[in-house]
Amino acid sequence: MGIRAKVVRTSFMYLTFVTVGFGFALYLFLAFWMRIKDIVYTKRSSVFDL
Repeated sequence: MGIRAKVVRTSFMYLTFVTVGFGFALYLFLAFWMRIKDIVYTKRSSVFDL
């Protein structure tokens, strides 16, 4: 196909780093979002619980 092996290897390395980095960033974003959601939507006590 006329593609050098070095180009294919570096492309796979970059693709791997991007994939792992995206998964880690998504994990951090979801953890942060759930933390903020818990802080904002705290269960408020009812008047009858007093």
